Amino acid sequence: MEKVAWINLLNDFYGQLLTRRQQDFMELYYGQNLSLGEIAGEFKVTRQAVHDTLKRAEQLLNEYESKLGLVEKFNNERNKLAAAALLLDEYSSACKDDRVLRARQILTEILDMVNK
Repeated sequence: MEKVAWINLLNDFYGQLLTRRQQDFMELYYGQNLSLGEIAGEFKVTRQAVHDTLKRAEQLLNEYESKLGLVEKFNNERNKLAAAALLLDEYSSACKDDRVLRARQILTEILDMVNK
């Protein structure tokens, strides 16, 4: 997974555990793609202060994940749901049971929600 996507996913799970300033910098840098200089200007701090804050926040997010593993569990469950959906697709092509089609629809709705 690319770094920006990984950090955003970690931030979705653990961002509330960061300080308000770390949250703001993470949102501006990773969410809105602002540069270090733009963030520094907005908060009237140095680029180095923004860089240090971002690096510390990234480190904390990675530490939370290594201890709690919520993102890994989430990804595993999402992959299992996707695999189940594929199996239902294969089965439903041979069998037109409405229950199988409804189960596939439910899985699709769940996968759509977790992939947002």
